[in-house]
Amino acid sequence: MNRSPILILTVLIVGAFLVLATAVSTPAETPQDFEKRVMPQVVEDPPEPPRLTDAQLALQEELKGIGEGFEGAAGISVTKASDLATISYQGETPFPQQSVSKLWVAMTALDLADEDALSLDEMVTIRQRDLTVFHQPIRDIVKRRGAFTSDYRDLLDRAITKSDNTANDRLLRRIGGPQAVEGFLRRNRIEGVQFGTDERNKQSAIAGLEWRQAYSTGNAFYEARDRVPENERRQAFEDYLSDPIDGATAEGISMALARLARGDLLSPNSTKLLLATLEETKSGPKRLKGGVPAGWSFGHKTGTGQYFDGVQSGYNDVGILTAPDGTTYTIAVLIGRTTTSYAARFEMMQSVTRAVVSYHEGLDGDVA
Repeated sequence: MNRSPILILTVLIVGAFLVLATAVSTPAETPQDFEKRVMPQVVEDPPEPPRLTDAQLALQEELKGIGEGFEGAAGISVTKASDLATISYQGETPFPQQSVSKLWVAMTALDLADEDALSLDEMVTIRQRDLTVFHQPIRDIVKRRGAFTSDYRDLLDRAITKSDNTANDRLLRRIGGPQAVEGFLRRNRIEGVQFGTDERNKQSAIAGLEWRQAYSTGNAFYEARDRVPENERRQAFEDYLSDPIDGATAEGISMALARLARGDLLSPNSTKLLLATLEETKSGPKRLKGGVPAGWSFGHKTGTGQYFDGVQSGYNDVGILTAPDGTTYTIAVLIGRTTTSYAARFEMMQSVTRAVVSYHEGLDGDVA
């Protein structure tokens, strides 16, 4: 049976309308959101790392010895920025990041700044309702003044150099939340890294709690955590360690930091800003940084998790190490769980730094 020309034309018009409807922006979308949804950014795959040299294989054996000699679950990875050659021990095992994840918030914010979707000079006021948990120096300012007004550039600096949880969570909210950070990671093909969620919800879940804003002041969080039945808290703690919401591999982090140092992830200005900020980090002077010799530079970000029943959940340091001749290596050491002393952790981390320095100094002009 023949179909009428009018019916066929109607079907074609309706079909075209439906296709067009999926390509127009919704009222809630910004122009940048629309562009990323309809015409996603194309990011080239990072170059394939070269085969390891004999010297690099020797370094790999040394890292293995350091890792196996440490009493705890740990991942170690070293990447040479120039060619992305990567050497690791347990480098593909996910471990909790804790505050190392602040790196991805900062990168996402700078990426938005590069796209003119965020001005770091935009002013922001922190009030009681913005406070979060654990380390948050801004809280003292809010307590004294009732509020704290600054800009997002300052919050980014505080989140990285002072590991301020409130600064980080407020910046995170401005850039679109955890989904925006995950989007940055996926668009840039950063493998082996997941962001998770904000500090207040992550830390509450690890403790077997649901976040309440009252936990942000005084000792309220600690007191609430102490009231959680021991079996429930243990279950929440072990669930986090077995499948961390902010899990990342040492290789994934060292590779991402190498791509940052190369200028592959952000604009030249944003890359320069973040690298300079990392070098101003105040936390963890005895971790990886404790093994850096004179004449070398090191920018880094630490991460420290909660304790339960003598076990530390996440004790990390990751960073960018630059030799006097300008050669750059990135290092990630992630301790998933341990009961060892701080001195033992410091020694393990510093041993990794010293091994990389020794490797570089032993090249004698050979290709690294």
